Amino acid sequence: MYSEEEYLRLENDAFEKSEYFQGQIIKMSGAAPNHNRVKENVIGEIYQVLKKNKSCRSSSSDQRIHIPANSLYTYPDIVIVCGANQFSKLDRITIINPSVIIEILSPFTCEYDRGQKFKLYRDIETLQEYVTIDSRKADAQVFRRMPGNQWILADDAFSLTETITIQTIGATLQMADLYDGTENVTSLVPPPKE
Repeated sequence: MYSEEEYLRLENDAFEKSEYFQGQIIKMSGAAPNHNRVKENVIGEIYQVLKKNKSCRSSSSDQRIHIPANSLYTYPDIVIVCGANQFSKLDRITIINPSVIIEILSPFTCEYDRGQKFKLYRDIETLQEYVTIDSRKADAQVFRRMPGNQWILADDAFSLTETITIQTIGATLQMADLYDGTENVTSLVPPPKE
């Protein structure tokens, strides 16, 4: 078992990233080409939106976040913070107030990102939307916090011809743009016949 202070000391000197949860340090695996391509595409599309919305900023997977309510330290694929950054009491580079988190799903992380990790993310009081985008097939979901701390599936898309909307930043993203340059990505919904 490690304390948060021990984890941060080890992590800040490490060459590879690890998560921390309730005393355990969990090594993170590398990503496949499709995962990286989708992540870069999403970052590019969001950058265009955030150029006009100066109150929000995005960071990619090198930005560590911490959830004091459940002890998780992790590195989401994309973090969007609206307003001033707030930092962990133990570490001045770890953000605790994301507004939107986006995870690109891979075969190794899919169940965790959609299940346990999403449950842990819901403990972040500032989080308004959680977005998952599959790296292997056209499949994106936007979960949104509603009054009473209820989470709903607010938007989804299963075809390269569809869009998803991230309401917090006013972004409507074309699925075809998110998957541009990927290999062997298929739509779950066949295109309409003409």
